[in-house]
Amino acid sequence: MALTPDLVAPTIRPVPDEGPEPRWTPLPKAELDALVERVEAESGRGPIWIFAYGSLIWNPEFQFDAREVGTVFGWLRAFSLHIERWRASTEQPGLMMALERGGRCDGVVFRIAYSKRQNDLRTLLAREIRYREVVDMVRWVRVRTESGERKALTFWASTPRHQLTDRMPLAEAASIIAAACGPAGSCAQYLYNTVLHLEAEGIRDRNLWRLQQLVAEEIRCLFASP
Repeated sequence: MALTPDLVAPTIRPVPDEGPEPRWTPLPKAELDALVERVEAESGRGPIWIFAYGSLIWNPEFQFDAREVGTVFGWLRAFSLHIERWRASTEQPGLMMALERGGRCDGVVFRIAYSKRQNDLRTLLAREIRYREVVDMVRWVRVRTESGERKALTFWASTPRHQLTDRMPLAEAASIIAAACGPAGSCAQYLYNTVLHLEAEGIRDRNLWRLQQLVAEEIRCLFASP
């Protein structure tokens, strides 16, 4: 990898928490409860699998009793979600990953452990879906694995009507990712962790591999010694 911990380190800096994303509405408790009930109903009360393509791979924050590498067709991962919080700020907006239509996406599916299913599902939905505007970016997808096809829940699966995501040339995305940082860390750190853990699973995402090279170049320019 061109993007290394030494290159990522200077992108991480203290940034104050500015509150919720501007122009987005925090999801009220009643609506979160309704979302949990909806997912439970759509699951048919059977096992709930989660398709992870980014940070959930290395930081699921829920108990699981099975995991498999799998592929979703008709969707691909992209740094297309514009943010001004979390790993960004008003002064320095950033980009996070979402699923966009087209191609394929290799990732990991986890089966939520039944013993803590309801609690973990609610915690997971509260983590991923914090705003009313993105509730319908929770989506069921079909994941092909070596042991068969799984119906799995995934997050930030975008559609054109959302207008919250915008795919852009990799070079343009790289310049944003290299500079953005927020209270949760930097966008470059997020990219590094994603590529690193995908590689550990035997997954080489061609676009992300090229993107990490471009971000490494951008960081060298941004933080070059005078």
